[in-house]
Amino acid sequence: MEPLALLVRNTSEVLTLEGTHREPAEQALTARPRACVGVRGGRVAWVGREEELPPGAVDSGTEVLDAQGCMVGPGFVDPHTHLVFAGERSTEFDLRCQGATYLEIAQAGGGILSTVRATRAASQEELVRLALPRLQRLLEYGVTTAEVKSGYGLDVENELKMLRAVRQLSTLSPVELVPTLLCAHAVPEEYKGRREEYVELCVREILPAVAKEGLARFCDIFVEQSAFTPDEARRLLIAAKALGLRPRLHGDQLTSGGGAELAAELGAATVDHLEQVSEAGIRALATADVTAVLVPTSTLFLRMRPYAPGRKLREAGVNVALGTNVNPGSAMTENLPLALGLACLENGLTAAEAYWAATRGAALALGLASHGRLAVGDIADLVVFSCSNYRHLPYHLGVNHARTVLKAGRVVIRDGVTHCT
Repeated sequence: MEPLALLVRNTSEVLTLEGTHREPAEQALTARPRACVGVRGGRVAWVGREEELPPGAVDSGTEVLDAQGCMVGPGFVDPHTHLVFAGERSTEFDLRCQGATYLEIAQAGGGILSTVRATRAASQEELVRLALPRLQRLLEYGVTTAEVKSGYGLDVENELKMLRAVRQLSTLSPVELVPTLLCAHAVPEEYKGRREEYVELCVREILPAVAKEGLARFCDIFVEQSAFTPDEARRLLIAAKALGLRPRLHGDQLTSGGGAELAAELGAATVDHLEQVSEAGIRALATADVTAVLVPTSTLFLRMRPYAPGRKLREAGVNVALGTNVNPGSAMTENLPLALGLACLENGLTAAEAYWAATRGAALALGLASHGRLAVGDIADLVVFSCSNYRHLPYHLGVNHARTVLKAGRVVIRDGVTHCT
């Protein structure tokens, strides 16, 4: 065997996640007790017991990483973030703690539009500077791949600026970024009372400009009474598909508005939030094989009930993914381990289902076939956790157990310290 570049050894278990979401999650995690992981060329080259290593696998040039009896699994994939923005909304947080609702704050001039004003005023360089620490915190929690949305520009110039900032960020951090256009996040102030004209701007100008520069893989839209209608979403997302951007939706968050059914109709990659999803919507998602992205940190942050019905979604056969939704208004946190715990406590997932949702389930949501898994040939994105089994991650609520993080076979965090940028 050609020598390995790196060998992770002395583990309690390695989770390779070689199963599917249609089987029990404990089985799908494919736990291999006391296994080793060999890496070559940035990819997984070997998985097995140390005594089974082929001759020549380890030589003087092989870096050996001792897991010290801890578990190893794929790097987390965060499928839903709003990482790029300017400004902050701590005053709104305080108002919510005093009893104000999300809609009341938005109607008073706060909410998404307040972030739009700050983001429009910031340069691309400033947006990158502000986002880098957030991205670093995700990496320190073990996130090796993250989706990033636009949506705080809401015009051609500023949506392009945000997505160019995402592209620039991808050159400055080890975290692999997947860009999403979210021009239909809200109706901008200058189009108040003229929503149809703004949808027309998105279809006729913003979408083609983004597609021309190749700045996004997905197109998302917020379908809600306070945002956009299913008919407007259908028009925008059909136009996006024609330009090569796969549809995604924010749906059924505040009200049951048919977001899940629309996502199924359009063959969307995901529908996200789903706190108010209907039984018919759940069945439609399962039939159409649309991933449900849960963001329980947002439900917590907004002090809302109910949480999305993760148990029902799983039992219906829906692939479930789990994200932070890090954003300035409804989930100001990069803490993916907190999302794992909330998914178990409030969405009804088991520890295995939550871990699947934050790794392989999320990778599938983003169309990343070789991510969120540690089969031979996959990208060697992996984390050595400071615990012996995956059940400890949601149980030890909100605590960062990512001790060593590898991105494409390269150590980027060692003992909690960044080793490259």
